[in-house]
Amino acid sequence: MFTGLIETVGSVERLVRSGVSARLQISVEWPDGDVPTAGDSVAVDGACLTAVDPTTHGFATELSPETMQRTLFSAARAGHKVNLERALRLGDRFGGHIVQGHVDGVVRVLTIRPEGGFQTWRMSLPPDHADEVAAKGSVALNGVSLTVSGLGRDWFEVALIPTTLETTSLGTLRAGAELHLETDVLAKYVARRLDRSRPTALDEMFGGGGDA
Repeated sequence: MFTGLIETVGSVERLVRSGVSARLQISVEWPDGDVPTAGDSVAVDGACLTAVDPTTHGFATELSPETMQRTLFSAARAGHKVNLERALRLGDRFGGHIVQGHVDGVVRVLTIRPEGGFQTWRMSLPPDHADEVAAKGSVALNGVSLTVSGLGRDWFEVALIPTTLETTSLGTLRAGAELHLETDVLAKYVARRLDRSRPTALDEMFGGGGDA
């Protein structure tokens, strides 16, 4: 589990494909010098990945076919900046919101409206996730925990403070850029409970209908 508070920004060294999977090498200097151990979970642009062959200068991670299909990593190029956050440890201070590291989809920056040192971004909102986004609720964009400041039928807005623009990769992006979206896990469960037309796993197993 993660919080959406980015620890540092790393860089893609290379992406090595192997059929429908791939190995992604990332260069990073952790601010506290606490290097992840092999097998640790790291959120890379919001996607929970497993650290492989970690060193003081970076780590590799193996991308499954599912990850390659659901994320933007298939287009990663050397030098591409990625937001990094190590998994939350028991006893850590909990900021941001609950981020699972499960990318729900890809969204596009429609417009960027500067407001002093702040920016308001209008993002596309896929129909499949429209009922999981609420005004003043939380979303993660490329792993960054953000509050929904505006909401329409097929769009939502987030407000970015100067610190977020300076300490994450978001400050380098422009209108038209695509990002990983993860909606709030609590919103997922609420939407699932309210949507009685969507069968549960047990319904599918035993051939039943919606909720009783």
